[in-house]
Amino acid sequence: MTQQDYKANTAVRKRRVYMRKKICRFCADKKLHIDYKDAKTLRYFVSERGKILSARITGVCARHQRSLTTAIKYARHMALLPFTSSHVLSD
Repeated sequence: MTQQDYKANTAVRKRRVYMRKKICRFCADKKLHIDYKDAKTLRYFVSERGKILSARITGVCARHQRSLTTAIKYARHMALLPFTSSHVLSD
């Protein structure tokens, strides 16, 4: 590896993207609670294909991610949320 190749590789590696730390919306706002009957709030944590989004994407803490997962699964069972994108009912 030549000196020029080494400089080109280190220039690419030095660039970092800093993301703002996501704060759990349920910890920040104590009035907001997770309820399986509130499909509007739960839809924010489900992808277009019907998959539950990870805590890394949504910024929810681990404790609330576990209760969100349970609420989404219960809402699916009660037919408040679709299991997949093909099961979407027209509003």
